[in-house]
Amino acid sequence: MHFEVPKVRMHSLREFAQHYFMIVLSILTALGLEQWIERTHHRHAAEQAGEQIEVELRSTLDSIHGALASNAQEIAPLRAMKEAISDDVRRGLPDAQINQHIRELKNDFVLSVSWPSFATQSWDVAVANQSATWIDIDHLRNYATAYAAQRDASNWVTHDSTIALNGPRMVELRTRIGLGKDVDPVEFLGILQQMINTSAETSKHLEQTAKPIERALANDAKQP
Repeated sequence: MHFEVPKVRMHSLREFAQHYFMIVLSILTALGLEQWIERTHHRHAAEQAGEQIEVELRSTLDSIHGALASNAQEIAPLRAMKEAISDDVRRGLPDAQINQHIRELKNDFVLSVSWPSFATQSWDVAVANQSATWIDIDHLRNYATAYAAQRDASNWVTHDSTIALNGPRMVELRTRIGLGKDVDPVEFLGILQQMINTSAETSKHLEQTAKPIERALANDAKQP
């Protein structure tokens, strides 16, 4: 910012005061204009970042809902199979007959779990260019919570999602059943329950992940 002091001869204290006041007023006006321009820039940057984050979160939420619907569809045959074979065991049917029933339902003995894609590009950009710091603090907190929930869910599916599933034994049972060999019905039910639990736990984590995203989007929709 550059100001050039008028080069005039001062004839009185009053005239000096007038020139001094004009210079001070010009500086204050320029500073105020600069701050207004900066605030306007920050507001527009925050609005643009918020819109992009909202689009990203909505896409993630749609992906979560799609995965939940798919998982609900995939887990239904497993639960029906478990109920059918459990009923056979409770009725005391011979293992050979139960194994025949298992082979009839072998196509349902499949663990298929859908997982959504978690996009974070808009959030990463907002943080990198500091436009996130200009977003309203309440909205920013909700956005941060939503993305933190996604990171937690990703960490869970990477490290702990199959911790209660005996994968090698599941594959071995599938192989024996596919070859027409008998399996122990009670052991089979145990592995089947592990598969059901894994799918159900995955959906539970997705439901928990969706909640902060829904809150962030609901809060964003309330903006004027």
